Amino acid sequence: MGDAHRSTSFFTEQHLSYADILPPFQVRARIEVAVLNFLKVLNSPTPAISDLPMIKRKASNSRVNQGLLTDVSWIFLSHAFCTKSLTRENTAKSFVRVWKVMEMCYEILVQEKRVTQRELFYKLLCASPDYFASQLQVNQTIQDVVALLRCSRFSLGIMASSRGAVAGRLMLQEPDQETVDCTTCGSSGYAISGDLNLLEKLVMKTDAHYIFVIEKHAIFQRLAEDRVFNQIPCILVTAKGYPDIATRFFLHRMTQAFPEMPVLGLVDWNPAGLAILCTFKYGSIGMGLEAFRYACNIKWLGLREDDLELMPEESFIELKPKDMQIAKSLTSSEILPDNYKEELAVMVESGRRAEIEALYFHGYDFLGKYLAKKIVQAHYI
Repeated sequence: MGDAHRSTSFFTEQHLSYADILPPFQVRARIEVAVLNFLKVLNSPTPAISDLPMIKRKASNSRVNQGLLTDVSWIFLSHAFCTKSLTRENTAKSFVRVWKVMEMCYEILVQEKRVTQRELFYKLLCASPDYFASQLQVNQTIQDVVALLRCSRFSLGIMASSRGAVAGRLMLQEPDQETVDCTTCGSSGYAISGDLNLLEKLVMKTDAHYIFVIEKHAIFQRLAEDRVFNQIPCILVTAKGYPDIATRFFLHRMTQAFPEMPVLGLVDWNPAGLAILCTFKYGSIGMGLEAFRYACNIKWLGLREDDLELMPEESFIELKPKDMQIAKSLTSSEILPDNYKEELAVMVESGRRAEIEALYFHGYDFLGKYLAKKIVQAHYI
């Protein structure tokens, strides 16, 4: 930690473990200060290449925060730092990548543009091919810049790519646009924008009683096609698998707009399904200082262990090595509550997994009946 204090100083309160959402002029100012501090070090009587203090984005450096007046928890990164230096062979390129991404973000903000991470990758690949060979390098460097400047990706001008969709009893109105009735958007639903600024400004109205978060797009389509929201006053949301930032932010916005409405998750009965649920519930360590921002108090509706009796034996699938890796990671995490760990232990001991589609054994219209029964029983944790 002492090394971090001797390196380029971006902020005096380095213990802060969150990223601000800032207007462009403030982000530009932070980048300018970072550059001036770096130049000051180089022009000092005893010039040196400064180290860059990076907060560790590792599970070992994560903590769980539990609100005093609410049962909402979220993860955040603690105080452990690592450094990247131009003078060390194993970090020299990543040191340079940080400055190149900051430079690119500054240009984006000056031009008042928004780009996706994919667009930024191709721009950097063409401009600096010796430093950026993969999308992963760009994504990781963006998180380094977020940590150094203490501002969100969106504040840097980087727009989230969205796979998400919403359907059901929700009215949405974008600024200066007509109101969208999400009951009329068909089985594909209304596409959730990747523009977080636009999502922030959405006006939302509903008479729904529940929000269902559906892991799979195909299940979402079936429920929307069956217009389950006419049987159960609800809103359907899907991220089509592992949740992207835009879908998580949209869900977070809904929980702010409708704080009393239960959010219920329907995922496959396997470690990956539980990991998806936990990402919505607690946030993601991989998002670094933005981990906590979009967490919401989602409850695990299904699939659960006692749902397995509804499925024929032939529908169960053997757990794969990747499933076991995810299970091991979840089990070792302090985030997971005991009742979730108990379900996970049953999965591992049984050595098998069950998918939502197995419920079609009872007919294609069974999903709506299944959800209604679970709600009546208040069967969620």
